[in-house]
Parts: sequence; C-alpha cells; structure tokens
Amino acid sequence: MTTHKKNDSVELPEVSVSDDGEVRHLHLGTPWIQGSMRLKEPFALELEYVQRMMAWLLFVDPASVTKRYAVQLGLGAGAITKFCHKKLRMQTTAIELNPQVIAVCHSWFKLPPNGPRLQVVLADAAEEIRRPGWEDQVDALAVDLYDHDAAAPVLDSAEFYADCRALLTEDGCMTVNLFGRSSSYEKSLAKMAQAFGEDALWAFKPTREGNTVVLAQRTPSRPARAVLDERAQMIQSRWDLPAAKWPRGFKPVVKR
Repeated sequence: MTTHKKNDSVELPEVSVSDDGEVRHLHLGTPWIQGSMRLKEPFALELEYVQRMMAWLLFVDPASVTKRYAVQLGLGAGAITKFCHKKLRMQTTAIELNPQVIAVCHSWFKLPPNGPRLQVVLADAAEEIRRPGWEDQVDALAVDLYDHDAAAPVLDSAEFYADCRALLTEDGCMTVNLFGRSSSYEKSLAKMAQAFGEDALWAFKPTREGNTVVLAQRTPSRPARAVLDERAQMIQSRWDLPAAKWPRGFKPVVKR
C-alpha cells in the first residue's frame, strides 16, 4: 500500500492504493473503495455502478460518440475519464479537487497525461462549472463526488444540479452515483427533479453494493423499449459493456 500525505494548506484525506492480485483500488484514508482498475485491462470499467454511468450511450447515435464531449466531476481512480478518452475516443475533461488523487491516478492507474483530447483540471467542481465558457458544451456529464466517508454526495443541492444542467448540450445527459440510505436517495432525487424536471430522470435499481445510478436528460425523451434494447446490444458489442441487461432495470423515475 502506498500512502500520500495531506496537503498542508488544504485539509484533504490521505490517498492510498491497494491491490488484491487482479484489481487495484483507490482509497481516501478509509477502507472504502473510491475506484478500481483491473490490472490486465486498465482502460475497462471494473465496477458495475461505473459501467452504468455510461447509460447516456442509450440516448445517442453510436456513430456520433467520437464527436462528443465528456466531463467527469470527481476523478476517483480515473475509470470514466480513461474509458471516455481511450475506448470511446471522446474529448474528455475531469475536474478534481485533490492533487494527490490526480498524482496517484497518473502513477498507479494508467491515467494518460494531458493532451489535445484529455484535460484533468485541478479545481473545485462547483466553482469550476460556473465559470464562463462551460454552458451548453457537455454531452456526457458524470458526477461521482464523495469524500473519504462516502456517506453522501459532497455536492448535492438543487442549485448545483441546475449548474450541471446548464453545461449540457440539448441531447446531453448527466449521470450521478448515489450511494447510501434510501432517505438520502429520495432527497437527492427531489433536488435533481427541481433542476431538470421529473420527466428528465431515469434510474437503475441499486447494485448489490448499494450504488444507484440516476440519469438526467437536458431534453426529456422516452425512447421505446425496442429502441433501447437495440442500442444496448450495439453498446455491448462495440464497447464491451454489459449493456444488454440495462433496459430491464433502467426506468423513468416518473411513469407516464
């Protein structure tokens, strides 16, 4: 296990790395896993909830993906950023508050250096996305912001979700990892509904570990089940994600 000490000027958790033989895990000062990477497949998505964060692919033409822009708030172990950059071949940006997380991802989790199609920005996500120039730019926004306790999202207000919505293109989507008690989930869902509208929200059933992925569309749509099934099969064959089973457990939050 490798440990990186706290920044003297900002109170940030220690970042550590553990291996279980086949999979490497990122921790923020606790045993909670904040991200994982399969050592033999460093650009694949290892965790089930992280795979589901790609559900926005169900709502776009697969041929358009390489022309789209992905942003991740909270780098974690870099899995989503690496997948969007390397596998989906998208323009990709990640915004991360902790410089140690960025350093560890470069050293231990195969995060490529910044370049023309990849930027990792050291910043507070809430402040960064309110800067001019972000509006209407992002096609796929992944929000996975937890502190070392992993008790509740760090940014989880209606105002924050409204700022997230403002980033999205007309057919853009936000996916959010919600982890923890059902009461906390309902409160988060209500705040997203306030920002996006109830018709814009879709949700998976929780994973075995208790992660519930919610998707919010900038422009609400209700594709037919047959369309979702067909697109899921294309996603699975093209990008090796277990998408064929997604439509069974992925539903609009409000039924029409």
